[in-house]
Amino acid sequence: MLSVGTTVLTVEDLPRARAFWRAALGYVDRHPASEDWVILDPPGKDTWDAAGASIALSVTGYPQHYPPRIHLDLYADDQAAEIARLRGLGARDVDWDGYPDDADWVVMEDTEGNRFCVIDVGPRTAA
Repeated sequence: MLSVGTTVLTVEDLPRARAFWRAALGYVDRHPASEDWVILDPPGKDTWDAAGASIALSVTGYPQHYPPRIHLDLYADDQAAEIARLRGLGARDVDWDGYPDDADWVVMEDTEGNRFCVIDVGPRTAA
């Protein structure tokens, strides 16, 4: 049986990316960061099979690919508040014209250009 344990994001500025993702998700370093690598875990995760996927950041020697072939989906009970908070941490909105009228997600990118979606999973109101 396989399961996803860690998603690796390539970055150019490890300290900046580490600060962004630690603040965005409340994650902590599994081990001290090296010059080119760090693994971030949900707080309290101390085993390989504990709940919650980890994120690793790896310094790359090549430019970001656009559009990226993979992205993260982050679930938010209060999407608007989370988007505002993430912008304050340095995330940027992605200019994307593919949204349907009833989209429950917003496409953003981190400080390194890695894309993610903020998905609204909060309570729905009847239209």
